Amino acid sequence: MITLIIFIIVLSVLVFVHEFGHFIMAKRAGMKVEEFGFGFPPRAFGVKRGETIYSVNWIPFGGFVKILGEDGQELENPRSFAAAKTSTKFGVIVAGVVMNFLLAVLLLTIGNAVGLRIGLVDEAAIRQAQNIKVQIIQVTAQSPAERAGLQALDEIVGFKVNDEIMAVSNVNEVQEFIAQNAGSEITILIRNGKDLIEKKITPRVDPPPNEGALGVSLAATGLVQYPFPQSVIHGVTDSVNILGYTVAGYATIIKNIFVTGRTGVELSGPVGIAVITGKAARSGFTYLMQFVALISINLAVLNIIPFPALDGGRLLFVGVEKLRGKPIPKKIENSINTAGFALLILLMVYITTKDIIKFL
Repeated sequence: MITLIIFIIVLSVLVFVHEFGHFIMAKRAGMKVEEFGFGFPPRAFGVKRGETIYSVNWIPFGGFVKILGEDGQELENPRSFAAAKTSTKFGVIVAGVVMNFLLAVLLLTIGNAVGLRIGLVDEAAIRQAQNIKVQIIQVTAQSPAERAGLQALDEIVGFKVNDEIMAVSNVNEVQEFIAQNAGSEITILIRNGKDLIEKKITPRVDPPPNEGALGVSLAATGLVQYPFPQSVIHGVTDSVNILGYTVAGYATIIKNIFVTGRTGVELSGPVGIAVITGKAARSGFTYLMQFVALISINLAVLNIIPFPALDGGRLLFVGVEKLRGKPIPKKIENSINTAGFALLILLMVYITTKDIIKFL
């Protein structure tokens, strides 16, 4: 239940911030915003301030903005979305994506100020880090680690040998012990949140390429904290780096779909994200901030893809309208958006079904 509540809060914040970007830019552009709602209808209550209704709705998943003329009507009204200049429309549409990126910058700035757990990839980071751990950052499907129930973010504390605990302090010690005991059952000590758990597992003697005997990717991590001016710089650079990796990841997925017909990676839907959100929250508040920042940037990149029913699709229609010199017939635009939305729903159902089978 706690995981579900945290997931709803996180999702609501991400969508609300996105819609708030559209709202602010529409207001600045002089458009008439008819309603700005938290959650989705039916409406619980609303207050009208000026020409805008500010509402709270019963379905607590984000929010929405209702702008005059966004459906292509009211073309003669100078304060409608339909009558605005192309550059103004672009600004209003892109504002949601920008706000998601800025949210990530804010969260990572705060995180760097209070201390974030990061991968220690160089000596400088190791010298500055505190509370160094060996953590699992990825678990391969169908591997001994997955069958034993190991998960990303689990900390490897050590191994149990003849009822004695053999602690480990770095990745090399873990890898050496596993290599020495390939083919034999071992007892690995895992810290999952605050709980110390024993897991019995048999490392593979001849694992598939690039998977390792257990089927996990390991990293030394530590808490690194920066003074405020530096935390802002790191918040921006971390967000830019995540943005670059996310764009590259989506580009690879799209390429794989066209070349092989497969994504090439395992995708997660709402159920998977909810499970990971709960895991991050149990691991600590800074983990949750990092995860929310990551999802916020993913939401931004996903939304800007030129696919019907997404912000990128709206940008595409506005661009085509500019090139044609006249609006696209609304019947055609609505049909394309409806088809795109239906495909997104089908994809979501498919991914959610896989998540349920995997996690439950």
